[in-house]
Amino acid sequence: MFHALHVMFETQDSELAVAVDDIAERVRALGFPAPGTYKQFAQLSSIKDEDGVPKAQDMIRLLVDGHETVARTAREVFKVAEGVSDQPTCDLLTQRMQVHEKTAWMLRSLLE
Repeated sequence: MFHALHVMFETQDSELAVAVDDIAERVRALGFPAPGTYKQFAQLSSIKDEDGVPKAQDMIRLLVDGHETVARTAREVFKVAEGVSDQPTCDLLTQRMQVHEKTAWMLRSLLE
């Protein structure tokens, strides 16, 4: 599974890099400093780093959990943004939920 997973992980990595930039730009547009270091991201993250090198199936499970966590977090933040009529943030969150829910679904299909 190495080649297939490598390509899939690389695609996800590229997509997430763009997402991080979009989110940082939205944070700045709202007048707040965006996190800019791995340490800051780690402190803010609900997803913990994995020690060691998991086997392929475990990597997939961890990714499913991570994508589901991000989708749940986006759903919670959406409620806050909606409550203050912040439509641009709601739009960004809707896009993120769609990507993370679809990716989690696709990854779960690999575990069946």
